[in-house]
Amino acid sequence: RHGSNVRRPSLPPAHSEVCRLASPPRTGRMATVFPSDIAIVLGGGLAGMSAANTVVENGGHVVLLDKSSFCGGNSTKATSGINGAATRTQKEKGVDDSVELFTSDTLKGGAKKPEVVKVLCGNSGADVDWLVDKFNLDLSLLARLGGHSAPRTHRGRERFPGMTITY
Repeated sequence: RHGSNVRRPSLPPAHSEVCRLASPPRTGRMATVFPSDIAIVLGGGLAGMSAANTVVENGGHVVLLDKSSFCGGNSTKATSGINGAATRTQKEKGVDDSVELFTSDTLKGGAKKPEVVKVLCGNSGADVDWLVDKFNLDLSLLARLGGHSAPRTHRGRERFPGMTITY
């Protein structure tokens, strides 16, 4: 049989059911047709939860899988906040910032993939505004942290902004 010599690690009961459901059919053939209104999202951090929410907003259904017993991923550990350039909060507070400046700061900081940096920085302002609008998050405080040329780290009044964003 296909894959019969592959050893599978012993998993706790809760994970076993997910693995069983995700395993290929015993015939050795993978399914080639998947409903277009269902998405499988791997990871329950900010990126995964944002992807899952976008699918639901557009009328789809989501199966979200995370390796932890709770969602949040590394995003829960973000104790400083979330960076965004040219956000509504910055404009309201008179902060002069731009996607180009954020991109330059990030590249100076040692980022190795300029094409990824351009997407990250280019979408950052709209992404922070989306979190505020969609989930009614308080990201009204700004800080200028190391490596940034402008105050662009957004947080609210709570102590752990990463947990607030992902929970």
